[in-house]
Amino acid sequence: MNPQFDRYTKDYDLWLDEAISVSGETKDYFAGARISLLSAGLGNGATRIASVLDFGCGNGSATPHFFACLPVKKVLGVDLSGEMIDAANRVYGSDRAKFISLADYRPNEEFDLVFCNGVFHHIPNAERSAALDIIKRSLQPQGVFSLWENNPWNPGTRYVMKKCPFDKDAETISSPKARQMLGQAGFHILNTRYHFVFPRLLRALRATEPLFAPLPIGAQYHILSRTENKGT
Repeated sequence: MNPQFDRYTKDYDLWLDEAISVSGETKDYFAGARISLLSAGLGNGATRIASVLDFGCGNGSATPHFFACLPVKKVLGVDLSGEMIDAANRVYGSDRAKFISLADYRPNEEFDLVFCNGVFHHIPNAERSAALDIIKRSLQPQGVFSLWENNPWNPGTRYVMKKCPFDKDAETISSPKARQMLGQAGFHILNTRYHFVFPRLLRALRATEPLFAPLPIGAQYHILSRTENKGT
């Protein structure tokens, strides 16, 4: 979530699709799969997700998937990049989805879910605790934080990030470090799962991916956590 992303806004989707082309899929495939996997991971709790904060929303491309996979009534996206925010409002803005600069956002414990994909490796280590504090203050008591990050132990992930001009200087985070970071910020971790093991060429094997979810081999990991009730 970097203001320098302004310069990538126009061709962001093209850059990303080119980088992940080795997987045989597009960014939209992964965007939809993440929200679908999140919904499955929530189980019955998915029915209680009516409001979502997309932290580091970029150009807003996750938005239609929130509405397709969850009973969401409201999405708010925040990002440091003004160009990305403008693009998100043009394409996905509606009476149910709005996008604003992080500088204009004031957390008020109003969201059932905060979703964050591939953002923290762009946040300098010294600033990550402040970002987590914003996220925590955005969530209702017992609200859910869905953190997706690139798995640095996956060679395919490292290859893709080297191809992305906006990822070359990113500081990746291992899942143990991410769990420690969340715990120190006061989040209760529910589970950690690893996803996106097989490329499209081997898509016939994707039905077996749940068997590999506990193992740190997928291209991305997903940590589900929640806030505690106030006063506990």
